[in-house]
Amino acid sequence: MAGMTYRAAGVDIDAGDALVERIKPLARATSRAGVMGGLGGFGALFDLKAAGFRDPVLVSSTDGVGTKLRVAIDTGHHATVGIDLVAMCVNDLVVQGAEPLFFLDYFATGKLAVDQAASVIAGIAAGCTLAGCALVGGETAEMPGMYHEGDYDLAGFAVGAAERDALLPANVTPGDTLLGLASSGVHSNGFSLVRRIVEAGNAGWNAPAPFSAGTLGEALLAPTRIYVKSVLALHRAGLLKAAAHITGGGLPGNLPRVLPDATRAVIDARTWTLPPIFAWLARTGAVAPEEMLRVFNCGLGMVLVTADPTAATALLQAEGETVFSIGHIEAGDGDPEIRIDFPTGWPA
Repeated sequence: MAGMTYRAAGVDIDAGDALVERIKPLARATSRAGVMGGLGGFGALFDLKAAGFRDPVLVSSTDGVGTKLRVAIDTGHHATVGIDLVAMCVNDLVVQGAEPLFFLDYFATGKLAVDQAASVIAGIAAGCTLAGCALVGGETAEMPGMYHEGDYDLAGFAVGAAERDALLPANVTPGDTLLGLASSGVHSNGFSLVRRIVEAGNAGWNAPAPFSAGTLGEALLAPTRIYVKSVLALHRAGLLKAAAHITGGGLPGNLPRVLPDATRAVIDARTWTLPPIFAWLARTGAVAPEEMLRVFNCGLGMVLVTADPTAATALLQAEGETVFSIGHIEAGDGDPEIRIDFPTGWPA
């Protein structure tokens, strides 16, 4: 009987080494002040002093892309889910007033396909560039028997820092204005429902999108918008009191998390432009307005609290954001709450 090998058991160490060589230039291109060393060590080092912090508090986050990966795998389009992975993590850092510093990824599959993995990680590097953070390492796990052929999973881990006296939220009071920043689409939440709706509508990923140019799959794979640089600019200008990343749970599940007790956020759904993709999802799936708001971002990927909406809007628009004045903060009773007013027939 011939001796057993790891390769015969389904794990190709050479393929893993080839992938590392492919992605080294991608990671190197994301380097920033504070990074010490490169890929290949047992851990990554980061110098907070070299990054310019005087009294830093570390802020960390971890997330995945969810079943949006199923769309990427089924369509063979892997180039942008890495951006989603970074976005889901760094957008959670910036709402706490933190600057993302470095990022690590975890890529798991049954049999490593180097081209597929390199495409995904190229997207991760692109997301890190958009967020201004460094891709300092990660893990590629080849696990035969754990995944169907061609399938993979992703997880991301981001670490940022904020000066101790600049953490958010801070000083939210009745009378403050709520600004919404436009999303780039469905982002990376609610795809279990999206996939059911697509199945119910007998639509295929390669069918023309009924609400935009291109295919349905391409439209749904539009990457999550990364708001880091614009939100940090607003914060550093002293114009930001709180920020909420609108992910799973939608507006009702996320905005109250950054409000103090005895306050209420009052929002008018007529104040922002609803991307056609959400009207199509609601109509095709007969999804109730309350459920749409609870599952999807419905066109707003980030909500900001400010006392100076005019100056804040001008700054955000200069940073490339599409900004809507969507409501205000008023006095409430007990726990923070939210009220969303929407017209009959919304979001059709």
